[in-house]
Amino acid sequence: MARILSFTAAAVILLTLPGCSKKKSDKDVKSGGDMRSEMSSMAYAKEMGVGINLGNTFEAYWADEKNKTSGAAKVGDSPVDFEKCWGAHETTSDCIKGMKDAGFSTLRVPVYWGNMMTDDGTYTINSDYIARVTEVVDTALDEGFYVVVNIHHYDEFLIKHKEKAEVLSAVDVLWEQIAENFRDRSDYLIFEGFNEALGTPMEGTEMSEEEAYSYVNDMNQHFVDAVRATGGNNSERMLIASGYWTNIDKTTAESYKLPDDSAEDRLMVSVHYIDNAMFWTDKVGGSQWKKYSEGQCALLDTAFADKGVPVFVGECTAVYPDERFAANAEVADSSECLSTILNMAADHGFVPVLWTVDGDFYDRVGCTIINESDKAVIKEVAEHISGK
Repeated sequence: MARILSFTAAAVILLTLPGCSKKKSDKDVKSGGDMRSEMSSMAYAKEMGVGINLGNTFEAYWADEKNKTSGAAKVGDSPVDFEKCWGAHETTSDCIKGMKDAGFSTLRVPVYWGNMMTDDGTYTINSDYIARVTEVVDTALDEGFYVVVNIHHYDEFLIKHKEKAEVLSAVDVLWEQIAENFRDRSDYLIFEGFNEALGTPMEGTEMSEEEAYSYVNDMNQHFVDAVRATGGNNSERMLIASGYWTNIDKTTAESYKLPDDSAEDRLMVSVHYIDNAMFWTDKVGGSQWKKYSEGQCALLDTAFADKGVPVFVGECTAVYPDERFAANAEVADSSECLSTILNMAADHGFVPVLWTVDGDFYDRVGCTIINESDKAVIKEVAEHISGK
């Protein structure tokens, strides 16, 4: 397949009869620069439906701690070399269209912004690299997706290797560049501050729990402030504050604070894997699995959803291997588990986003969900969320 073509946010004008007003197509509203100030954050969450990650793609990197600025090694001369370095195919417009046709409404694009970055301490994002990410983002917006862009893995490198003051300064510089680049995109583009590293201490040091929460809260505040300072559509763009390790128990604790925001009702919170503890202890499918998962949702309701703050479950299990099922599993099929967790998230008003990599759940060359029963689940959940 051919490379994705670059897109511009040009408005398509529909010719109408004399006396009738001109109208933008729905596609133009999404890929252009329109902002819907009247929408509540919960309305956004509902429209975001069920999502999918472009995993092991733009967040892929080879570590090189000799590069003190980025922590990333050189793997080629082109952004596509980095895009493919963990085994993914080059992202195509057909791949993205296939995801939309499958029923997904949100595409999460994790990014290691340190790739191709010069080791000069300025944290300047490489222009070719951000252009390639922008190409894919614009293609997804043109296809009608909500697109979520974050800082992924690079946040972990910074936190583990830099003092807090330098990390916060780097966050300001990075998010200013990212936000400025996408400043004029519509509100179908959403920024998520970080991935799973918030709450981690610098290597060789320790933090008290109080210090860790303060650091988490400061990271999210710097993210929000940096984006809002760029103005334009970023003044009211939806932003997602990352949880403490994106762990539900830690993120719903009283010590976790959502950042102050100059925009009204434009924040979500990000956590991962509603059934995480059951997955890693091989208890999937049993009564304890369901009870635990509902309990995690109840925590999120009390801390956020009941207060009007949408919950973005940025990574959900896509495929449940046989070895993860409980011996007494009542639900013993991967697709049935997928349906259970996605519908549970939907029933609570959360935005569930599958963590997938090239070829495990979705075939990025054939541009389709691999398993027929999984195809049916995504369609069913998408219709459940939309109310169709």
